[in-house]
Amino acid sequence: MLSILHVDMNAFYASCHQAKDSFLKNKPIMVAGDPKKRTGIILTASYEARRYGVKTGMPKWQAEKLCPQGIFIKPEYELYVDTSQRVMNILRNFTPQVEVFSIDEAWLDVSGCEKLFGDSLNIAKKIQCEIYKELDLQCSIGVSSNKLLAKMASDMKKPNAITVLYPEDVPKLLWPLPVDKLFGVGRRMNERFSHMNIKTIGDLAITPKNVLEKAFGLNGTYLHLWANGIDDSRVNPHIADDAKSMGHSITMPADITSFDEAEKVLLFLAEQVGRRVRRENYLGRTVSITLKNNLFDVVTRSNTIFYTNNTEDIYNTAKRLLYSNWDGKMPLRLIGVSLSNLVKEFDQVSLFSEEKKKKKLNMAVDKIKDRFGDDAIFRARLLQDKELNERKLSKAQKMSENKRSRF
Repeated sequence: MLSILHVDMNAFYASCHQAKDSFLKNKPIMVAGDPKKRTGIILTASYEARRYGVKTGMPKWQAEKLCPQGIFIKPEYELYVDTSQRVMNILRNFTPQVEVFSIDEAWLDVSGCEKLFGDSLNIAKKIQCEIYKELDLQCSIGVSSNKLLAKMASDMKKPNAITVLYPEDVPKLLWPLPVDKLFGVGRRMNERFSHMNIKTIGDLAITPKNVLEKAFGLNGTYLHLWANGIDDSRVNPHIADDAKSMGHSITMPADITSFDEAEKVLLFLAEQVGRRVRRENYLGRTVSITLKNNLFDVVTRSNTIFYTNNTEDIYNTAKRLLYSNWDGKMPLRLIGVSLSNLVKEFDQVSLFSEEKKKKKLNMAVDKIKDRFGDDAIFRARLLQDKELNERKLSKAQKMSENKRSRF
């Protein structure tokens, strides 16, 4: 049964800017970091720019030469995260079985949804239409029998396409592809495959399992299964819950090089973690941060505090960890915040009066956001300028008025 979908937003960062500003529609735009940072590389490009040969990771000067009429835009991570949340909310309108894979990708299990929305192909079409209608964004969707094949299918046709991949078509459609096109195969693994004379997915599929296990350990077993289109992993919408921790991380479209920028990211992540923990009625006592620099070195540090689910407590602890483990010199590419050692909230975990005030405030903010949307209320620390402030306030007021008119 083809009940697994993989939704992949097309040229996500660039498309967010085009949806936000109609002037950029159908124009070759390139999202680029500060030329003084990361040596001015292209972080992503619209499909209009890609037609000129512009690619992600290309130096800015080379992109300008290929596409002199291109428009360069600085990244706005808040825009991307906000849009991502809205995309995921649309997906959850079709099924609660949504596993977020990255800021612009998710798997869905639509088993049992046929009576409501039709078969999986019809659901894919409706998802595309709904995302375009609500957000003015396009996506590619893979439809198959498991997560691996759905992911491979969504990569086959872009942009704005739906691809159905049947398991019996794996030898014909997947095996001729270069082995590095297989989901999970990175650059280093591909180099090792080259030494083993494994060039295509088909080569990998017919390599004896014991040979792969000897070379890659347990991963060798999975590689053999994946090359043959076999994947028994389930779509898990509560994957973080299973580990008794809840966290969020974000890979920056441009490296972070100042404490001010890093603090804004930490506050945003702390708010996401706090809101989720409160929604699930948990308290946690270990706050952790993850920092990945532009050399891909990863540092994870934790601090144990009193049981809490308050955004302020999570943020302040995360900020202390940041200042004690980062000197502000090495550019950061990824920041993550998590709360672990979770317990269900219960009366024995008493709160001081000040903590009760924080809890009431956070729950009030949660209720407003749940009812009127994420933009109905926001923290001033996350706003960068007056124009953005006014724009969000206007949007929040309109949303509030629209909501009230329904009651």
